[in-house]
Amino acid sequence: MKIGVVSLGCDKNRIDSENMLAYLQSDGFEFTSDPADAEVIVVNTCAFIDEAKKEAISTILEMAEYKKDKCRYLIVTGCLPQRYMNDLKDGFPEVDAFLGTGSYHLLPRIIKDLDGKNTFCLPNDKDFRKHTKARVLTTPPHYAYLKIAEGCDNHCTYCAIPQIRGKYTSVPVDELVDETKELLKCYPIKELVVVAQDLTRYGYDLEGRCMLIDLLEKLSALDIEWIRLLYLYPEGISDELLDYIANNPKICKYLDIPCQHISDKILKRMNRRITKQGIISLFDKIRAKGDFCIRSTFIVGFPGETDSDVDELEQFLKSEKLDRCGFFRYSQEDNTAAARMDGQIDEEVKQARYDRLYRLQEKIMNDLSAKRVGKVEKVLYEGIDEDAGAFVGRTFRDAPEVDAKVWFRSGKCLEIGNFYDVRIIGSEGCDLIGETVK
Repeated sequence: MKIGVVSLGCDKNRIDSENMLAYLQSDGFEFTSDPADAEVIVVNTCAFIDEAKKEAISTILEMAEYKKDKCRYLIVTGCLPQRYMNDLKDGFPEVDAFLGTGSYHLLPRIIKDLDGKNTFCLPNDKDFRKHTKARVLTTPPHYAYLKIAEGCDNHCTYCAIPQIRGKYTSVPVDELVDETKELLKCYPIKELVVVAQDLTRYGYDLEGRCMLIDLLEKLSALDIEWIRLLYLYPEGISDELLDYIANNPKICKYLDIPCQHISDKILKRMNRRITKQGIISLFDKIRAKGDFCIRSTFIVGFPGETDSDVDELEQFLKSEKLDRCGFFRYSQEDNTAAARMDGQIDEEVKQARYDRLYRLQEKIMNDLSAKRVGKVEKVLYEGIDEDAGAFVGRTFRDAPEVDAKVWFRSGKCLEIGNFYDVRIIGSEGCDLIGETVK
C-alpha cells in the first residue's frame, strides 16, 4: 500500500512523523508525496494553540476529499486526538483511526487491521514513551533534528503541553548518541538541531541534574559541523553551560531563549521563573562571551496585560535589539490556568499589539542585517532559487525554516550541504546578499 503522510506543527512533531515513517518502511509500506496517489493518508496533527487546531481540522477535511477516489483509509495521529479524542471520534466519520502521541509504533498493525467498518481510537498514557532510533528524514539530508526529551514540567499557565505530552522525560544520553550515529550512517548530515520543550531541564529526571553538557560532549565527538540548540529557558542557563557553549566550536553561537514577556507582573501571572532584570542580566552575560545570536519569543495579549506592559516590552526590544524574534497572540487554551484568569483581552486588541511589536522588531532585525554588509560569513549552502538566479543558504544565525536566508552568487561549482565563505555585499529585509570569496 502507498501511504501519504502530512506532518503539521513543530520540529518535535516532525520527528514523530519521521519515526512513524520508519515504522511503516520497516513493515514494507511505500510512500508517496501526492495524496491523490495514496491508499492511506496519515495526518500527524498539532494542537498547541487555536490556530494549530484550526489548521489540523482544515487539513483533515481536505485529506478526507481523497477518500472519494483512491484513498481507502484516513488516519489522524498526534496532539489533536491525544487532547480531544472523545470529540473527534464522533465529529469526523471520514476518519478511520485516531492515534495519540505515543501510539505511532502501532500504526502498521492498525492499517492492516482496518476493514472499513470500525474506527480505531487509541489515546494513550501521555507519559508513555517508546523511544526509537529509526528515522526517515523529511528534512533535506544535510540537517536533522534530534529530540532529547518529551513533555514539560514548567507548567506555564498558558500552556497545554503537559496535558498533551505529559511530564518531562529525558531520553538517555547513549540512546541519543546511537540515534545520531544511525542518522549519520544514512544521511550526510552537517547540522544537528537539538530540540526539547526545555533543553535546560534535560537529565533532571535521570540523575537529578542538568546533563545537557554530557550529551553535547558526546555529540560533538561525532562527524557533525554544526550543533544548534532549541530551546533554552532563561532561568536554566547556568554559567557553566554558557561557558561550555562559548568554548565549543561545534555549537552554533545561537541561543533560542523563550522569554514570553518582560513585565514582571505578566511573567508572574504566566508562572515564568525569571524576572525582567534576570533576563537583561542573562543577555548581557551572553553578549560578553562573544558574537552570539539571541533569539526569543513573546506572547502579546495575555490576560491582565495593559498598555503600560506593552510599552515596557516595546522599550525592552528597542534597547536589547534582539537578533531574531517571534511573537504570538495569546490563545485561551482549554483547562489551563490562564484560561480561567480575569482580564481576558479582545482579539482586536491582541492583533493591534502584535502588529505594533512585529513592525518594531522587523525594523530592528533589518537594521542589524544591514550592519553585516562587508563581512565574510560561513554559509551552509541549501539550494538554488531559479527565479532569483541565486544560490541560497544560511549562516549560524539562522535556524532552518524560521529565520533569514543568504542569497549569493558564485563562479564555483557548489555542492548542496557544504559550507562556503560568502562576502556580504547587501541586504534585503532580514536576508543577506553576497558572493563567494574567490
